Amino acid sequence: MTRPLDGLLVVSLEQAIAAPYCTRQLADLGARVIKIERPDGGDFARAYDARARGVSSHFAWTNRSKESLALDLKRAADRDVVLRLAAKADVFVQNLAPGAADRLGLGHRTLRDAHPRLITCSISGYGTGGPYETRKAYDLLIQAEAGFLSVTGTPDRMAKAGISVADIAAGTMAYQGILAALLQRGRTDAGDHVEVSMLEAMAEWMGFPMYFATDGAPPPPRAGAGHATIFPYGPFATADGTVLFGLQNDREWAAFARTVLQRPDLAEDPRFVGNDGRAGHRAELQAAIDAVLSRLTTAEAIERLEQAGIGMARVNDMEGLWHHPQLAARNRWTTVATPLGPIPALKPVGGSWEPRMDPVPALGENTAAILAELAREEEAPD
Repeated sequence: MTRPLDGLLVVSLEQAIAAPYCTRQLADLGARVIKIERPDGGDFARAYDARARGVSSHFAWTNRSKESLALDLKRAADRDVVLRLAAKADVFVQNLAPGAADRLGLGHRTLRDAHPRLITCSISGYGTGGPYETRKAYDLLIQAEAGFLSVTGTPDRMAKAGISVADIAAGTMAYQGILAALLQRGRTDAGDHVEVSMLEAMAEWMGFPMYFATDGAPPPPRAGAGHATIFPYGPFATADGTVLFGLQNDREWAAFARTVLQRPDLAEDPRFVGNDGRAGHRAELQAAIDAVLSRLTTAEAIERLEQAGIGMARVNDMEGLWHHPQLAARNRWTTVATPLGPIPALKPVGGSWEPRMDPVPALGENTAAILAELAREEEAPD
């Protein structure tokens, strides 16, 4: 069975998370991805930690199914290797520091002038032009600049996301931009340039709080693990733990009041009609909910919530996610090889094709083979 991107070649000057996450998803769909790394340590995400059975957790997550080509781009001969690869590539991705690709002679204009069908993609913190173009742009810095920290945390203290949300946003938008450019090339036979900035990707994801605060209106308050504008919606303590649930409408509120709280009087109380009413009387409702759930075990609370048809969830940790019964029932786990042995891997979402799940490469593992391949192609008669 073929995959959607079988036969396509992606060449990537990448490091950290955003670009590697983008190109790993292209590899999932069958693309051949050649990852260009420095010989002296390679992608610095390789050294973030060694928690995935000796491999960096970030690197294992974003770099399976790739070939590692170690090149010193300060050397003209190694830069020439990149140019030779770009000549036969379908996609060229880079997330070097602003201006670095141009200084190396590998900027998107240079490459696309030479190869009009090539799709190039640049990922940076702030994009080209503007006063922030050359600023360093780590994930947390972008979370701050994009206003994410202002709406995340508790009323007394802001908090960052527990994952690299700005990098993931940028990598996801680069991935979808490249797929769109490939579709367009199928119609026009012309390549394109996709530019993604982490700030703009996060600004798109911040659409709800931005619109909520239109024309200088107050922004959504920080609500911890609860919802800033819907109530009740979030974690609530039980006698032996925590359960998380949320209500979306008056019908669910009535079922919750009657079945979970066993307080039919609250279902009819005009103060609690509509989400605005419930959100406007948080303190009263919080007290009523706590009075009931504090006497129930988590299992008992879940039983009542399910009986009432209320959306709910257990508050899992990483162990709970590794062993989630729904992921197991849907056969979502497989393994991939690494230089230090196999590790479990979650299968990517896709169609009827089998996703590519090849090894995580060692630094420079494929250098000799790729250089030999280029040499053979150049020696082959026309």
